[in-house]
Amino acid sequence: MIAISLQSGSNGNCIYVESGPTKLLFDAGISGLQAERRLEKFGRNIRDVTAVVVSHDHRDHIAGAGVYSRKFGLPIHASSATFAASERHKLGHIGEVHAFAPGQTLHFGDLAVETLPTPHDAAGGVAFVVTDGRRRVGILTDLGHVFDGLARTIGTLDGVFLESNYDDEMLRTGPYPWELQQRIRGPRGHLSNRESAELLHAAAGPTLQWAVLSHLSEQNNQPSVAMETHREIVSRHLPLHVASRYEAGEMLTV
Repeated sequence: MIAISLQSGSNGNCIYVESGPTKLLFDAGISGLQAERRLEKFGRNIRDVTAVVVSHDHRDHIAGAGVYSRKFGLPIHASSATFAASERHKLGHIGEVHAFAPGQTLHFGDLAVETLPTPHDAAGGVAFVVTDGRRRVGILTDLGHVFDGLARTIGTLDGVFLESNYDDEMLRTGPYPWELQQRIRGPRGHLSNRESAELLHAAAGPTLQWAVLSHLSEQNNQPSVAMETHREIVSRHLPLHVASRYEAGEMLTV
């Protein structure tokens, strides 16, 4: 399996996963042109993508779904609640729509996608585990909090994109009003660097080959801060990467 973060953060999210002829995009929060050009750098054609699977209705995850459908002819999969809530974003016509129930396992050629309901403040939001039957990659962002079963899931993975949204001190002393700070650190918000690191330290199993710190806040985090916090807690033997808010990351395999 191959996995590439095309972009990660509140300015847009999109992750590419491939196994054999099956090619999936998770989230459509960047423009069609950005997705197309970033995939081209890895020798991939966006028109060969099997499907786009959307985690939830926030704009940084779904804004490009209409364009991906109309321009590239890609089917869009999301929960029924996500589709309903996304109407406010005026996505335009989406040609091929497939609704699923959170918790359902989806099947695309060589890949199965387990959808994990999350307590994030979204309509019908999910995280994902992608598997080819032998290897498992988690796409675990916009989690709300460390919910029951999350650690157990991480323990089964070979690779993971894991939310590491904010630094506690940067959030506390930063420009966000108190109410927004409370939302971010609340039970329906995001995981902090320390929460992410402690979760990874406690849950990582012997099969985990790499972790990508994902969905970093622009105002309340920095790649170096997120990495430093994780390196204080997580085993030095586990390769760590940080997903960029502005460009594609490296091609990772399991």
